[in-house]
Amino acid sequence: MTASLILVYLAAGATAGFLAGLLGVGGGVVIVPILMFIFTTLHFPALHMMHLAIGTSLASIMFTSLSSLRAHHAHGAVRWDIVKRITPGILTGTLSGTFFASRLPAGLLKGLFVLFVLYVATQLLLNLKARPGRELPGMLGMSCMGGIIGTVSSFVGIGGGALSVPFMTACNIKVHQAIGTSAALGFPIAVAGTIGYALNGLGASELPSYSLGYIHLPSLAGMVIASTAFAPYGVRAAHRLPVATLKKIFALFLYLMCAKLLIGMTL
Repeated sequence: MTASLILVYLAAGATAGFLAGLLGVGGGVVIVPILMFIFTTLHFPALHMMHLAIGTSLASIMFTSLSSLRAHHAHGAVRWDIVKRITPGILTGTLSGTFFASRLPAGLLKGLFVLFVLYVATQLLLNLKARPGRELPGMLGMSCMGGIIGTVSSFVGIGGGALSVPFMTACNIKVHQAIGTSAALGFPIAVAGTIGYALNGLGASELPSYSLGYIHLPSLAGMVIASTAFAPYGVRAAHRLPVATLKKIFALFLYLMCAKLLIGMTL
């Protein structure tokens, strides 16, 4: 592994970790496109490139979410009652989603990722507000929502925050609690997703060296070192800085990233 590649991994991990703590988004929206760039540079097989990026991203979120949720818990911002109610659906949706995603063409998977990131960016830019009086649904509704969050997360390699934070704020959960709780939800998503992508990639041919199924272990190590170190800084910023302004900056970044991915798809 070259020095320049190590620096790219560390920079990507630091950015993903900071954003995970700041917005509760898991960091996958940053990690997946950066891994795609790295894997293209390393001439990994195009057939497996997107699956490797998503699987490795979910594996890294296991560590980032733990670092982030510990810091949010210290601020009293994790609603563990919500975590308990929604986790069964998340585990089911994520694990089953990996089996479908691993059988989709890489181009289709990349297209779904771009559409999802555009949705997240628009949502952040508009900063939509909840309808007064709306509350969290019952156990059945929470399980169904958990299944949706888990399935989408497994398809695009994220920790679920882009869906769970808007869902909770739409149900009038305070934004800092929504972000902190989303960080906690990222862990079961990442665990189920990692297991699914590892198992589904075991029989794949032409995978790069040091891969555990669809998880590239050197990339995972490079990302985790910086992401776990920087997640607490994102948490501190989330509790001190104007989050609405930071969300708009992040949204603009996502639009630029999508433009880059779309250009790459058309070349």
